[in-house]
Amino acid sequence: MPLAETAGGWVITDDGRIRASVPTIAALAGAGARVIVASHLGRPRNGPEEKFSLKPVGIRLAELLGRPVAQATDVVGPSATQTVARLTDGDVALLENVRFEPGETACDDGLSDRLAALCDCYVGDAFGAVHRAHASTAGVPRRVPHAAGDLVLAELGVLTRLTENPARPYAVVLGGSKVSDKLAVLGNLLTQADRILVGGGMCFTFLAALGHDVGGSLLQQDQIPSVRDVLRRAEQLGVEIVLPVDVVAAADLAADAATRTVPADAIPPDLKGLDIGTESAQLFASRLADAKTVFWNGPMGVFELAPFAQGTRRVAEVIAALGTGGALTVVGGGDSAAAVRLLGIEEEHFGHISTGGGASLEYLEGKVLPGLSALA
Repeated sequence: MPLAETAGGWVITDDGRIRASVPTIAALAGAGARVIVASHLGRPRNGPEEKFSLKPVGIRLAELLGRPVAQATDVVGPSATQTVARLTDGDVALLENVRFEPGETACDDGLSDRLAALCDCYVGDAFGAVHRAHASTAGVPRRVPHAAGDLVLAELGVLTRLTENPARPYAVVLGGSKVSDKLAVLGNLLTQADRILVGGGMCFTFLAALGHDVGGSLLQQDQIPSVRDVLRRAEQLGVEIVLPVDVVAAADLAADAATRTVPADAIPPDLKGLDIGTESAQLFASRLADAKTVFWNGPMGVFELAPFAQGTRRVAEVIAALGTGGALTVVGGGDSAAAVRLLGIEEEHFGHISTGGGASLEYLEGKVLPGLSALA
């Protein structure tokens, strides 16, 4: 969940995941349950770190729920125990960041036991964490009666539609920084999709694999052989790989950067590509025009800065229009979802905006997700 540091402390810049959790929490509290919310934020390394505290989350959650949220200052310590003990029917409490406990990511038995001791039953509704075998996602549901929440069930329903006889043509749009993060899902999508559009920083490794100059753009040189293998397999399977034909380039990544639009296959050595160009956006739009199923994961450029946001905006608008026209359109969480909200595009125009970028990708890879297995 994106946060920003201000003079008044850390503030939430995108509350999408909090809002997605509200219906299940509200339904449970409305039925009289005493609800204990457990979650994580960031990657604290040596115990509690103030910048990763869930305090801002608790404040925002209370606003969205329209009811108080009691906040513990620890995970399974005295504060958590006392906070839970004071709950009455319909109350909601939030534990501190579960990753403040070193046993969380190791799915430690002791921590799992202590978390389970706080509750009578477990509802797994954090789809964004079900690909982790952690104490709060896999350890607790093995110890108490459990069920999947509505958010997790909705995510599974959409992902099943993507993997089992999707309506065709099925187009995938992939972006983001590193091609290494997407290679595994790319390999599986080659057997499912009809065409794959590649933008973002990862496109430059594709362009380099084809022998093109990418200037100072982000390049994972060690991934070029793997990308060439993807391109060979795509050709063998008849899957179209669509790459940018022009890019918005600059010498430096800055909000006031002087930009040039240059051919994607001949980026000057003193410039780096930071967004797809206008011709690329038009090309991507044309290759999406007849799609009946679209999965999008990863922005087309550094959308947080105005000079490099237009490629992501154009692709998002095209996908949104397809969604309103009846196609199944799925935004794969993370930066793509943040881009939709930052760029002011109506979320209702998309068929589904996932809360689990990494989990969605691993599901589409065909992996077993530990948090889902624990809920079975």
